[in-house]
Amino acid sequence: MVATSKVLGATYDTPQQVFFRNLIGVIFVLGSLVRRPARHVGGRPLLLVSRGIIGTISLYLLFYAVSTLGMARSITYQYTYPLLMALFSYLFTADKPAKREVAAIVIGMAGVWFIFKPDMTMPPESHMIGLANALLTTFAYLAIKQLSSYYDARYIVLSFMLSGLALPILSFIGGQAFASSDAGFFIGHFKWPENGFHWLLFLSMGLTALAGQVLMTHAFAAGSVTRVAPIGYSSIFFSTIIGIALGESIPDPATITGMALIVGGGVLVTAFPRGEV
Repeated sequence: MVATSKVLGATYDTPQQVFFRNLIGVIFVLGSLVRRPARHVGGRPLLLVSRGIIGTISLYLLFYAVSTLGMARSITYQYTYPLLMALFSYLFTADKPAKREVAAIVIGMAGVWFIFKPDMTMPPESHMIGLANALLTTFAYLAIKQLSSYYDARYIVLSFMLSGLALPILSFIGGQAFASSDAGFFIGHFKWPENGFHWLLFLSMGLTALAGQVLMTHAFAAGSVTRVAPIGYSSIFFSTIIGIALGESIPDPATITGMALIVGGGVLVTAFPRGEV
């Protein structure tokens, strides 16, 4: 998904990418619900809507970060979410962190410093947007963890994708009022994909994003996200390689060190359930 965003970002602004990415997903999820209606308890509509809005804003930030920070840094920042989940669990619940969790948080935050500090050739705001994306991703996943006890996974995914259509529409309306391209990345101007290749890229983006959302939501529902998250760290490696192939600069040693620290901290905090190690 991120690779297609990198390519499409040269032609389409952030709200357009968010809109088409979710439009494709909505079609498939609604089709699934028609064929097999959902059976669930329900009862948490505000949390369901909030998860959708938070997830959509996070997606805005991710796509914008890809265009400014590049694929490798953007994905690395996003994958600090397991560390942030462990940190928030310590701060806002009665759970006391294990020693390895404390070590993981420290290691991961050191990794963030290595990426942020040496690369001040990029605007600090771009780094802050990357970190904000990680923070909102954490909140969204914490919401999924609660919602999975009340709703069919498809409803949780659908709430995100419907929000991912509504917010871009508001962005397009704002684009009519603010014609300047300096109005911010939340403001957009709608246009249809220019050619068949772009349609194919949007289709690819939507399908891969849908698959990722469904799998992650099921993982939270099954309580096995700690086993899924470490596998996801491979996306940092692939994002780096694909980014270089698309013309991004090779990360410097300090940035690579930061990536390694974040991956190490994330794996340490997610690879073993409590009571192990």
